[in-house]
Amino acid sequence: MTIQVSGTFVVKLTPQPQKEGGAGSALSRLAIDKQFHGDLEATSQGEMLAAGTSVEGSAGYVAIERVNGTLRGRRGSFVLQHSGTMTRGAPQLVITVVPDSGTGELTGLAGAMTITIADGQHSYAFEYTLPNGP
Repeated sequence: MTIQVSGTFVVKLTPQPQKEGGAGSALSRLAIDKQFHGDLEATSQGEMLAAGTSVEGSAGYVAIERVNGTLRGRRGSFVLQHSGTMTRGAPQLVITVVPDSGTGELTGLAGAMTITIADGQHSYAFEYTLPNGP
């Protein structure tokens, strides 16, 4: 059975030493620290690699973050994998649970997350399955 949950989060991105990618592309690396609230009460740490281009509004990023806490009362951790692109301001983002990354009561977790940013506030919607039910 697929479960849908939602909530908010606060994120802190800390730039790491930047590298030039050449040919109008700036590569950057950032440390990720998040605090999730709502159905997912957790913290996460991870790393993001991003590339900007010389065209306004075009960029891409990948990230991996380990989430540790509770999901609807079930304690454990799991890993999220991000892949995002922006084409002249049009975003496309895929965030999925890395298969078999769940631990503790979240062993076997599978799913995908969406992120919304409105008025400077971050929120998430998380659709997932667990082998032993919700």
